[in-house]
Amino acid sequence: MASFVPTRPETLEDQRLYTQARLVEVSCLDCLARVGVKKNSEHHTSIQWTTTALEDCQEFARLAAQPGGRPVYAACPRLLASIDAAVEAGDVPIGAEDGY
Repeated sequence: MASFVPTRPETLEDQRLYTQARLVEVSCLDCLARVGVKKNSEHHTSIQWTTTALEDCQEFARLAAQPGGRPVYAACPRLLASIDAAVEAGDVPIGAEDGY
């Protein structure tokens, strides 16, 4: 249960900007799972997973089948390679705009 649910319009807009602004859809070149991606810097990558993308990711399914399940911090190397390719192709811009 959420301990804080924003209700003020400006708070909701801040939440939307922080979680959705500048997201570029990137598809995994392996399993075709689609996620939202933004890069605020060369070293910072934000990935927003949908329920469908989590279900489509074969690497996450493999990790989930192991004893103890998938560690929540584990990344999918195939998706990360796909994001790197999208950045190289110029499809994902690098750099924050207006703080987002």
